[in-house]
Amino acid sequence: MREIERGIVEFIGAEYIRSLVARFLLTGQRFVVKAGFDPTAPDLHLGHTVLIQKLATFQRYGGDVKFLIGDFTATIGDPSGKSETRKPLSREQVEQNALTYKEQVFKILNPAHT
Repeated sequence: MREIERGIVEFIGAEYIRSLVARFLLTGQRFVVKAGFDPTAPDLHLGHTVLIQKLATFQRYGGDVKFLIGDFTATIGDPSGKSETRKPLSREQVEQNALTYKEQVFKILNPAHT
């Protein structure tokens, strides 16, 4: 649990996670961890790596990661119109970005448990 808790400021559900990890260590039964990413650019960035590294830690202790790539937010951009960095993307751009996310994330996550 020390490795899972490292770098966390607030840990909601720690006892539940502890029970899942304990069950995995005793029985080998895996559990599911989900995280969602918006493919607003072709490359994952440094901010993504914090969560992806934590997902990799969960994999080492029994987590099967559901790496969700959402498409809706990327197609609408910044609905307030305030951010030029989040322009609406076409369906084709979103799908291409999602493919590059898939290629990049498997450099960190174990594909067999993702």
